[in-house]
Amino acid sequence: MAERTDVPTTTGHRLPVRMLVAASIGNAVEWYDWTIYATFSIYFATQIFPPGNEALALISTLATYALAFFFRPLGGFVLGRFADVRGRRTAMMLTILLMAGGSLVIAVLPTFSMVGWLAPVLLLLARIAQGMSLGGEVSNASAYLGEIAPPAHRGRYSSFFYISTGTAVLIASVLGVVLAGTLSDDQIASWGWRVPFVLGGLLGLVGLWLRRTIPETEQFEANKSSARKIKNPLLLTLKEHPKAVGRLFGFTLLSTLCYYTFFSALTPYATRTRGADPFDVFLALAIGTLLFVLLQYPMGALSDRIGRKPQLLFWSAATAILIVPLSALVGPGFWGLLVVFCVGLGLYTMMTSIAPAVMSELFPTEVRGLGIGAWYNLTVAVFGGTAPLMIQWLGGAFFWYVAAGALLAFLTILTLPETKGSVLR
Repeated sequence: MAERTDVPTTTGHRLPVRMLVAASIGNAVEWYDWTIYATFSIYFATQIFPPGNEALALISTLATYALAFFFRPLGGFVLGRFADVRGRRTAMMLTILLMAGGSLVIAVLPTFSMVGWLAPVLLLLARIAQGMSLGGEVSNASAYLGEIAPPAHRGRYSSFFYISTGTAVLIASVLGVVLAGTLSDDQIASWGWRVPFVLGGLLGLVGLWLRRTIPETEQFEANKSSARKIKNPLLLTLKEHPKAVGRLFGFTLLSTLCYYTFFSALTPYATRTRGADPFDVFLALAIGTLLFVLLQYPMGALSDRIGRKPQLLFWSAATAILIVPLSALVGPGFWGLLVVFCVGLGLYTMMTSIAPAVMSELFPTEVRGLGIGAWYNLTVAVFGGTAPLMIQWLGGAFFWYVAAGALLAFLTILTLPETKGSVLR
């Protein structure tokens, strides 16, 4: 773990907001694109796949979404290693370029009626590029935020990561409602679904422009020669840092389940299984997401005062205790849904606000990008990629599954040494 230091929590520190936004905007682009794909897939499925069978076309579109998900670990490994030997800034430029390029390719995809099976092949290639990009973005942006932060303010710096994520998801959701309210279903199906992907590509280019001037981290510059000498970095993480790998797996498992429960799986479960009104679900989720964004910085600052470990323990314990009772509130009626999303996402901010800090503090600089990228994304692919299927299969018992994950995370976090105010290795 990171070495402790006596650096005090100073007052009057001025945050480098432009640098933090530049580092975090890639994550915003990533999650914006993933959200709009899921949101608009029902409209463009029969445009890209054979239109004769709507159900099969939608399944094929969602399968493409899921397949790209499993390229995240490969992206985390390849782009994480790239960041460890070539630099965080260079790697972050590459990840956002891949994501923006993938979005623009989807925006201009020819339809199945124009080019036949070339259309779904191009869609799959664009999604694979985006999947690999997301795998690299999370690890490299986390490492960058952790490395540029003064030890006493690493929680505050880390909070910008999920401020961008929550904002992007909220924008994508609102955009879906706006387009659905202003265009007919035929208009959305014929051309309207392309608009969000164009905007995603343009947002990525803005992020690329912002990132062009951010400096490389001193941590990377000081350790790049030793990073380049490592021959089998993935094996090295298992041999020399097995506790870090196990701890990353333990708390990422619950973080992933929380994310896909509240931002993805709960919406169709509430409407299809519990009979909730779709508008009530959307409104409750939108308010919960806004709360999620607003709490990131205060929670990051809180961790700089009380420490990472108490905050993570409270998050995992409260989730284990409350997730099943909260699930009983899912159903018809706005107020019950509002409680579910606000409590669930409010608790989740205790983790997300400091995730880059906690992950950066697990590994030394020469394997930080790869260590986070490979093992974090493998955990996300296994538990996040299967979350929608698990909730359909288990029904109400899914929330006991999340509670079990929370208990495992709690036990894992008990083994974490406190890293507040520590200097990264």
